[in-house]
Amino acid sequence: MPEWTFLTNHALVLSHVARYRDVTAIELANAIGITERATRKIIADLADAGYITKEKEGRRNRYHINPDIRLRHSSHAETAVGALLGALGWKQAASPRRSK
Repeated sequence: MPEWTFLTNHALVLSHVARYRDVTAIELANAIGITERATRKIIADLADAGYITKEKEGRRNRYHINPDIRLRHSSHAETAVGALLGALGWKQAASPRRSK
């Protein structure tokens, strides 16, 4: 395991949720290498701050990203989280067109 990484666990959870919208907390924990409890805390933090929303589908959750919310640190407050996720390879799903 490296001594440090560029991304925090919050960023790792967010980027993983952006790619795999119906991932479970245990799957996230295993992918990132943190405990399930820590993963659930991070999901709650991200939801409370408005970065993600959860939609219940049967026994699972489906996550939605709010790409327009700004990053929290003052040095990057002008940057939307969608830009960060885009730099990490996230391709935002196109919004469905509404019929007129």
